[in-house]
Amino acid sequence: MNLIQGYDPDTLRELVDERECAERLAEIESQRSLPVLLERVWLLKVLDRLDEALELAEETVRQARMAGTRKDLLRARVLHATVLQNRGAHAAAAQELAHCANEAEGRGWFGIAAFAHQHHGRNAYEAHDFDVARESFKRSLFLRREAGADDTELEKALRAIDAAERRSAEAPGVLV
Repeated sequence: MNLIQGYDPDTLRELVDERECAERLAEIESQRSLPVLLERVWLLKVLDRLDEALELAEETVRQARMAGTRKDLLRARVLHATVLQNRGAHAAAAQELAHCANEAEGRGWFGIAAFAHQHHGRNAYEAHDFDVARESFKRSLFLRREAGADDTELEKALRAIDAAERRSAEAPGVLV
């Protein structure tokens, strides 16, 4: 089930139907598998229930570390970082996302690396570091191509690159 209806052109955040997300959250609330925990964290995040999302994200990282694969742990860490980002902890999110992206690339897991770079770019974008955002989005695009992503995924990365370039051009110049 895809609950994402699109992306806000100014913030690049997911656009969702909050009612559908709340219904889905209620439906899976008692389930404890790692994929469901990841979904619950994401749902809490997009519903702006960030304290709950952070607590569950930390639990999900612990569970992935103890009982999941290395890929599971990377996915959980990326999701945890996106919760930090939504809470405004951009420096902590950037560090976590960079580590995840580097590890995934080093292991040849291009899909996970692209996912981490995309979120690294969104974090930089929200922190108004549009040059870093653009570079992260470009890296995500390259890795998505390497992973054989479909046109929808490639288009998402291209729209993010365009948004970062537009915002960078609109930003006032820095005098030295």
